[in-house]
This record gives sequence, structure tokens and C-alpha cells, in this order.
Amino acid sequence: MSAISEDIQPFRIEIPQAELDYLHGRLAGARWPGKLPGPGWTRGIPLDYLQELAGYWRTGYDWRAAEARLNAYPQFTTEIDGQRIHFLHVRSGQPGAKPLLLTHGYPSSVSEFMELIEPLVNPLEGQAFHVVAPSLPGYAFSTPLSGAGWTMGRTAAAWAELMRRLGYQRYGVHGGDVGAGVSGLVAGLDGEHVTGVHVVTDPLTAAAVATFIPGMTEHLDPNDPADKLIGERMDAFRGEGSGYLAIQNSRPQTIGYGLTDSPLLQLAWIAEKVHEWTDLPVDRDQLLTTVSLYWFTGSGASAAHTLYDQAHASLLLGAPPAVPQGFAVFGADETVRKLVPAPAGAHWTEFAHGKHFPAMEAPADLAADLRAFFGPLE
Repeated sequence: MSAISEDIQPFRIEIPQAELDYLHGRLAGARWPGKLPGPGWTRGIPLDYLQELAGYWRTGYDWRAAEARLNAYPQFTTEIDGQRIHFLHVRSGQPGAKPLLLTHGYPSSVSEFMELIEPLVNPLEGQAFHVVAPSLPGYAFSTPLSGAGWTMGRTAAAWAELMRRLGYQRYGVHGGDVGAGVSGLVAGLDGEHVTGVHVVTDPLTAAAVATFIPGMTEHLDPNDPADKLIGERMDAFRGEGSGYLAIQNSRPQTIGYGLTDSPLLQLAWIAEKVHEWTDLPVDRDQLLTTVSLYWFTGSGASAAHTLYDQAHASLLLGAPPAVPQGFAVFGADETVRKLVPAPAGAHWTEFAHGKHFPAMEAPADLAADLRAFFGPLE
């Protein structure tokens, strides 16, 4: 690997104590709505659940411990296309380690990978990796957002430039959610240097993505049980599951005021989705680390703006990847094969457990699949 560019600067997370005190004060003085008997999760995150979680965020969660854990990994910032980009760059000491670019999704952060990095960088056996994990533009410390227009395609171009600056001639890409889209675009854009692209998905995410594909419903056979299930999930996403996205895709500035000013709204906004989109328990401290990153950086608003930009971008996303493709499906059922456009011969692994956040739900399984896919690739 060649020398790191002078444009890359070391970075440490150092949240002022005054910011912590302010957060704790806002949580202590929070105004709560009245409790409506019996709705459970059907109308949103329940009052009792959020009160308990907010109380723990204020009195039990240790931000300084989380900050130290994040700072244990080498972090850097660089400016690409006018935007500050923050990233973790954790090099392996094992021989034959391969560069791997990890991209998180929404509503997430690089803290999603805290249980995944170590088994990738220092595996007990099998392929090791040099991990590069950037914060998406407008997320966490890749802020402030430099302006409008940070679509997945523009982010992919920035990622290719980042890997060039790091001196990596060949590297793999992996992601989920928005990160899956970015990873696929990096592979299509920079295929000369990308060894392969690996993405994760789950049945609900696959059905949700299908709602944005024109004519998808017309291709479903109502007499086929799998197609019927796909249609039901697509209808559920349109009817009840996409409210968070509809707001951010249309009024990011308006919702941004609440996400920036109210720790309760930012907590509820993320915790609801983690609850809905997971199958296995997610560590509460790891969840609150991501929520804290959004809160301290005010990135709830800027992340919403990037979702708006993507929603209003052209559907022409560039050339499809010509490199090897790998798919890991968590919580798998018969619907995903029908929804995911995997080419013939693609690496395909199904796990019965987990869902949308496998790096948090099942990091050992995900790490093993990444080793199995990227290990033979050069």
C-alpha cells in the first residue's frame, strides 16, 4: 500500500461535557404525551418502552465508554467533492489481509460494525481484512452536509476516491440498506479495482425495495403463495411501514427541526425502526451509541436531506456490477429469491435468523460469510 495522502487527517471523538450535561437535562425535563390504553406498537413506539429507554440513556448508558471504544479504532477525516468524510481505517496485522469497504445504512452509523470489525481484522481462522468504514455524507462526523445532491451515486464516487487516496488497488465492498445501494454503485463505477460486492438483505427489506420498482405488483401471481406474501408485505410497507420515509422524502427540513432539537424524537425515530427491523436482540448500549452519534452531530436532519435527494434522483443508477456478487439473506424465506436480482452463479447464503441489521444481530455469521465470499477473490 502506498503512503496515505496528506489530505487525510487523524480524528478522535471528543464530545464536550457540556453537551452531555445538556442531553441529560433535556431528557430529565422531557414532556411526555398521555398514554392511550392498549395500542402496543401499532401506532408507534409505546410510551412505557420509550420512557424506560430514555431513562437508561440519561442515567445508565455510559457515553464515555462508548466514545473510548470507538476511539480505540483509528479514525480519520478527509474532504471529497467538498464534503468532509469521516471513516474508520483498521488495518490487520495478519498476512494476506484484503481491503474491505463497509458501508452502513439508515438509520445507522459506523457503530453498527463494532462487533464485526474484530472478527474481520483478526479472525481466529480464514481470511483477514483491512477494514475501511466511512460515515455516509450527512451522518455522524461526515457533517456538516456541504449541500444538496448527496445521492447514492455521488457517495459511490466519493468512496472510490477514498479508496484511491488510501492507496488500495484492489478492494471488496459490502453494505446493507442504503449501504447496499452504494456498494453496488461503487462496484459498477470502479470495477477495475473492486474484487467483488457483497450485500445483506432480509424478506421485509426486499419487499420494501420492490415497492419502488415500477410494475413490480403486476408481475406477481396471486395464486402463488410466495407472490401473495410479497404482495401483502409490499402493501403493508406502503400503508404503514413507509411513513418515516415519506416524511423525510418530502419534508426533510421540517422533520429536521424536531430531530435536531428533541432527544426524545431522535431516540424514538431510530429505536422504533431497530425494533421493527430486527429479529435477534440488539445490545441496548450499541443502539444508544448510534442514537447519541445522531444527537451530538445533529445528523438526523442532514441524513433526512440525503434521503430526500435520493428519492428525487434519477432511477438510472449506472452500470450494473461486472464483478463477482455475493448475497447474505437473514431471516430468509422463499420470497427473497424472487425479489433480489442475483446473477447466475452469485454467492448466496441464507440464515434463518436475523433481519435488517446482521452486523449487530449476528456478526459472527456475517463475518464468516464475508470471509467465504471474499477469501478466494483477488
